[in-house]
Amino acid sequence: MNLHNIQERILILCPYIKEIVVTLHNGHPFALIYPNFQTLKAANIINIESEIRWYGIELYNMEVDEPQKVRGYLISTTPLAKTSSGLFDNTAIKTVIAKHKVQKINSLEKEPSDNLYLIIKSYLAKLSYETILPSSHLELDLRLDSLNYVELFVFVENSFGVKINEAIFSDLMIMRDLYNYIKEYKLYIHPSKTDWSEILREEKDDELIYSPYIMFTYKTLLLPLFKLFFRLEIKGIENIPASTCIIAPTHQSMLDGFLIEATLPYSVLKNTFFLAFKQVFGTMFFNPIAKHGQSILIDANINLKETMQHVSLPLKKGHNLVVFPEGARTRDRQLLEFRPFFAMLSKTHNVPIVPVVIDGSYEALPTGKIFPRPKKVKVTYLKPIYPTGMSYDEITTLVKSAIEDEIRNNPMIN
Repeated sequence: MNLHNIQERILILCPYIKEIVVTLHNGHPFALIYPNFQTLKAANIINIESEIRWYGIELYNMEVDEPQKVRGYLISTTPLAKTSSGLFDNTAIKTVIAKHKVQKINSLEKEPSDNLYLIIKSYLAKLSYETILPSSHLELDLRLDSLNYVELFVFVENSFGVKINEAIFSDLMIMRDLYNYIKEYKLYIHPSKTDWSEILREEKDDELIYSPYIMFTYKTLLLPLFKLFFRLEIKGIENIPASTCIIAPTHQSMLDGFLIEATLPYSVLKNTFFLAFKQVFGTMFFNPIAKHGQSILIDANINLKETMQHVSLPLKKGHNLVVFPEGARTRDRQLLEFRPFFAMLSKTHNVPIVPVVIDGSYEALPTGKIFPRPKKVKVTYLKPIYPTGMSYDEITTLVKSAIEDEIRNNPMIN
């Protein structure tokens, strides 16, 4: 196995990686990565790990056979260790990978002691369990994500009178830089709380684009085609409530949204909107389908707060919303981590969640393939889960557990 070739290919695929070393770890290729922060800033990208994972590592994995696939990676906020001759220090790098953690070089760095810094640090401590230092990267060290960013933006604006958008924030992703920016532009210091319910309930002037006749056409065409080609099996339709709900399917392939369109009863489908990523469904091929398919396109790097509020609109107006809790397609058929945004929507608007298990679409259209294969697919709608009396985390866990139980107890028989 030529590890150098793997490194070179990933560098070609992803302009946001500056340095990469691939070594064998537990018998599989494993990458240590130093991002190209300048390129990321120029592109206003604030979800760095996601960008590197999906448009670097996973794009490469789609091209190669199983033995050559990169099975894990770590992202370093500092340049990778080198020897005195300028070559990568493989011994030091293997040590880092073995520990499975990039250590901060200076954990005893001096911190500002003024009240402003302490307020910012105290707030970040509510969002992250990691040690917070002036040199901490908000995503790569503190593990903040898009939802945390929205909370942070609202907190900074309400507490200090400083408005931050994604373009500005891409230059402020180090704790020290964020502190200095707020210190320079603050209008006052009044620490405030952030409440997701208030954020999502905030009134907006946005409008939804309804396409009930086109949705009917999609369903009329797709359902018989899928039944014939995929031997489509549909179960649990009776579990979909007559009232507004969130439909939360597993995500195995590009077919999944179309499978939901095909299997929902028309009376439900005409009142249902779909959440999708702009990077995929905003492309030349898919944009016409999304535009006339009651889809809400989101970009995780632009207008995060406004996007989250726009996603709430169907639920506010009494319509259903399809949200894939994993936020991305699985690359190995295993469930990904469930993101809690769907749970926030459920609790804020007091609507139930219908977990959905899509089984077989991974085999029918694996990642990286263009043409589907005639494999059996089953779509199972589970009993609705109501948010009353539960936290976001409890709702998320319960939905994932219901899906895991269904997968385990009722595997699809080909």
